[in-house]
Amino acid sequence: MVSFDRFTLANGLRVIVHQDNATPMAVVNILYDVGARDEDPSKTGFAHLFEHLMFGGSVNIPHFDGPSQAAGAQNNAFTSNDITNYYITLPAANLETAFWLESDRMLSLAFSEKSLEVQRNVVCEEFKQRYLNQPYGDVWLRLRPMAYQVHPYRWATIGKELTHIEEAKMDDVKEFFATYYTPSNACLVVAGNVETSQVKALAEKWFGDIPAGRKPLRELPPEPEQLAARREVVYADVPQNSIYIAFHSPARNDAGYYAVDLITDLLSQGPSSRLYRRLVKENELFSEVNAYQMGSLDPGLVVVEGKPLPNVSIDRAEQAIWEQLEQLCASPVEPYELEKVKNKIESTMVFAEMAILEKAMNLAYFELLGDADRFNHETERYLAVTAADILQQAQTLFRKENSSTLIYLSNVDAQ
Repeated sequence: MVSFDRFTLANGLRVIVHQDNATPMAVVNILYDVGARDEDPSKTGFAHLFEHLMFGGSVNIPHFDGPSQAAGAQNNAFTSNDITNYYITLPAANLETAFWLESDRMLSLAFSEKSLEVQRNVVCEEFKQRYLNQPYGDVWLRLRPMAYQVHPYRWATIGKELTHIEEAKMDDVKEFFATYYTPSNACLVVAGNVETSQVKALAEKWFGDIPAGRKPLRELPPEPEQLAARREVVYADVPQNSIYIAFHSPARNDAGYYAVDLITDLLSQGPSSRLYRRLVKENELFSEVNAYQMGSLDPGLVVVEGKPLPNVSIDRAEQAIWEQLEQLCASPVEPYELEKVKNKIESTMVFAEMAILEKAMNLAYFELLGDADRFNHETERYLAVTAADILQQAQTLFRKENSSTLIYLSNVDAQ
């Protein structure tokens, strides 16, 4: 169990404190309730751009990394379609430095044309290198808009297209910041060798005077049920053919999420999993095959992907994947097989409760889901899943009409 205290400042900033005296370190983690799904469809990639801009300096601290490094801190951030998360790990004795840094950029981010130009170029270069100029890099630029027709999950975190970032204007940037980077839209978690009274005093000192802002009202269009299979075949400069099949799956807070998560583990968690054992090891059809759930806050995707061996036709490879999925839909999973993946989940959760950074990020995330204490009960939810639950979710998921298939065919093979 991860113990914690919770309080809320007058401006709406939620603060969670986890005390762990076994370490000399502390983590300050701040989660903003904004991701790529909150972007204007004509101005995508802004959430990710802001992750970069937040390290470009504030009015009072022009170089974020300078005082951070002087305090012995390590800092980083990540953006998803649902959230943006920043964290600083540093010696607990220097805790106030982290409060100073995070509060100043929440209140006084420096909006300079130079900073915008620098970070815009960095993000554009990332877009080109990671998504446009490497094999399979554009998977999500193709698969998302195939699977999603309406919901903003139809674009990737990097953005829908490069021009959206290239043409980002200062007024657009300021508006995005004013809307989402406010105390009322954030959750601050402090973990490590700290005390609640100390954290409360620092939170009031450094964040208490920041204007609350208005919690944005999120009204996203729900994705309609998919009624027919979708498919795209791409000839590309890739080293080998590849298959990606996406299925619409439950949202993170839906009861079925846990059974679906276990399904992906049954399919591809380790060398004894079904897809690896049967398609890689026994029948030697694939060089690699995986299944995973996106874990999105809104209804998400389960993706099954694999790279067939050179001597295996794409049709045979795709058929082999469907055969395995249909077997999972045909009869309840054996008790020993379900127990194996549950044990793996249980050990994973134990490790998640060891590192203070992991604990801080999880407490923030589960607070966003509704209650930080849910983190302490995740294992129970997985252990409660039955073979009947697995069968029901598999039969709901793995239907042709619920599938979006992306095929990469190597140009070498096409010649």
